[in-house]
Amino acid sequence: MNIAQQQRFNTLYQQHLINLRLQGKRPSTIDAYARAVRRITEYFDCVPDSLTTADLKQYFNSLIQTHSWSTIKLDHKASAFCSRPSTDTTTR
Repeated sequence: MNIAQQQRFNTLYQQHLINLRLQGKRPSTIDAYARAVRRITEYFDCVPDSLTTADLKQYFNSLIQTHSWSTIKLDHKASAFCSRPSTDTTTR
């Protein structure tokens, strides 16, 4: 990523963490989702909100080869949060 993309990622990443806290997620869940977002970002070397469904299919197909199903499920949930951040603080 270039500097502008890295700054955009940092801003979105911090907002993602705030949203998870506001939704009442446990610290271990926040940590797992944050790790998943960083893993997705590293895989594509881009801000994850610009990824397509096809990109994510490619990512999860690759992840199946190297990680457990629990990791895949966590990454899938994290990718959903990342692609459509929620402002609803009532859902848990």
